[in-house]
Amino acid sequence: MSQIKIYALGGLGENGKNMYCVDVDNQLFIIDAGIKYPTSELFGVDEIVPDYKVLLEQKNKIKGFFMTHGHEDHIGALPHILNEINVPIYATNFTMELIKDNLKEEGFDLDTLKLNVIDQNSIIKFNNVKITFFTTTHSIPESVGIAILTQEGSIIYTSDYTFDQSADPRYQTDFRKINELSEKKVLCLMTESLGSGLVLNGSVNKSLEREISTAMSNAEGRIIVSLFSSDLQKIQKVIDIAHKLKKKIAIIGRRAQRIVDIAIEMEYLNIPKESLIALRYIDDKNQNDDKDIVALVTGNRHEPFYMLQRMCKKVDRLIHINERDTVIVVASPIPGTEKMAARTLDTLYRTDASIKVIDKKLLSTSHATADEIKMMMNMLKPKYIMPVIGEYRMQHAVMKLACDMGYQQNDVFLMDNGDVLDFKDGNPVLLKNKIKSGDILIDGSAIGDVNDIVIRDRELLSEDGVLLLIANINPRSKRILGDIEIVTKGFVYVKESEELLNGVKEVFMKASEKHLKGKYINWNDLKTSIREDVNKFLYKETKRSPITIPVIIATEV
Repeated sequence: MSQIKIYALGGLGENGKNMYCVDVDNQLFIIDAGIKYPTSELFGVDEIVPDYKVLLEQKNKIKGFFMTHGHEDHIGALPHILNEINVPIYATNFTMELIKDNLKEEGFDLDTLKLNVIDQNSIIKFNNVKITFFTTTHSIPESVGIAILTQEGSIIYTSDYTFDQSADPRYQTDFRKINELSEKKVLCLMTESLGSGLVLNGSVNKSLEREISTAMSNAEGRIIVSLFSSDLQKIQKVIDIAHKLKKKIAIIGRRAQRIVDIAIEMEYLNIPKESLIALRYIDDKNQNDDKDIVALVTGNRHEPFYMLQRMCKKVDRLIHINERDTVIVVASPIPGTEKMAARTLDTLYRTDASIKVIDKKLLSTSHATADEIKMMMNMLKPKYIMPVIGEYRMQHAVMKLACDMGYQQNDVFLMDNGDVLDFKDGNPVLLKNKIKSGDILIDGSAIGDVNDIVIRDRELLSEDGVLLLIANINPRSKRILGDIEIVTKGFVYVKESEELLNGVKEVFMKASEKHLKGKYINWNDLKTSIREDVNKFLYKETKRSPITIPVIIATEV
């Protein structure tokens, strides 16, 4: 009998950072390794990756990373992890090209990595375990679900999917393979949860197409469309409509250009050569304001919103939005960008351009809705269900759907990162907080040097600012030499707060006195006393608590 453990290092109770581990008889299979984008309270943090350090102790057990599709919330953590855990990576051709692009940007030598391209017909054997794949419909090409076949039955991870039948044939779900998998015993289904609260009818894609088409047909001047660069299906839709209307297409966005180039090369984006143009920088002779232009403003996360703001403020090099333009917003805000998206709309409406914001309901179609999740359960008939990829309320909605279909509550496992679903002889036991999990905050290129304390300091700096107290002290005569210099940033304006700052100097002198009377000066104790006394004084006077930093310079005269 096989011993199976399933747990997540990211992706449960949150949107993003997907990383799931399946341990079969001490063989560890890692499915996806994504990032999450920070919300505004994580000051200065660029991205968040799962805390993968627990895997370092199990390096010898890891058989590989199995990647389902090319979105950052599923592949973005790989450049951070591969430095320490260089094991084989398995992905479809298109996903692998995006992974390579990410790794090259981070300076990896691809020859040192084990990169294996798979397709839906691949079967990979690891002793008593086989791994196979089935194609799914998503907003990016070559998206797959993963089946881990064990002696106890199969563990199936759907990743993000829909059953949209109007999708491009190359994005179609492999129903034959799903039915084949259902004929064998399915022990556990790990189904996505993000769309579990959505109830949409099948015509949503037609509605989206109609909305974009109407807006573009009615436009009298130039058309600017904002999209996420990884949403290739929607990019193709906009290109097709623009081509029908005999418009010229320009694609703007650095990161976008790379994904788009890969997609064009692999024929997942079809842009007629005669329609594609490159915009030149704006100058006295060239304004890029031809009324036949459709400019696709694309990027990741906040980039489409940021670029639109620059265009509205007329600081962009390629486009300055004016009252003759039509702007179609197809990029709906993702967690962490809501404020920027709202500010962008506010800025757009000030330009007097014609603004069309596509309803969010029409943009949520790349995740399985309630009915589609039920359909997946019906087809695979799993013994147990583990909702993944989503916040807790979304996982809970999946449990409700399963119970509506006749499952018992104890057949559905609502888990958090770090919980372990342990199958002993095929019977599951849920172990809470068994594995250490958490976040690694990435600021710039550094890994793991930004922790809760740093974030707390940044929060304090943003709220109350910083106060530096600089003094020269003679360690022999134990006297303060000269005046105490005070530098403030984000706390008070020095010229208007002389009385307050003179009070701070007095507190400094009093706090120093007792330390300067002794035989030796304990510099750390001196700084701590100054910091505490100055903080008490400032809070009493201003009800604010800046970060106070005493800088003591030992000066021999």
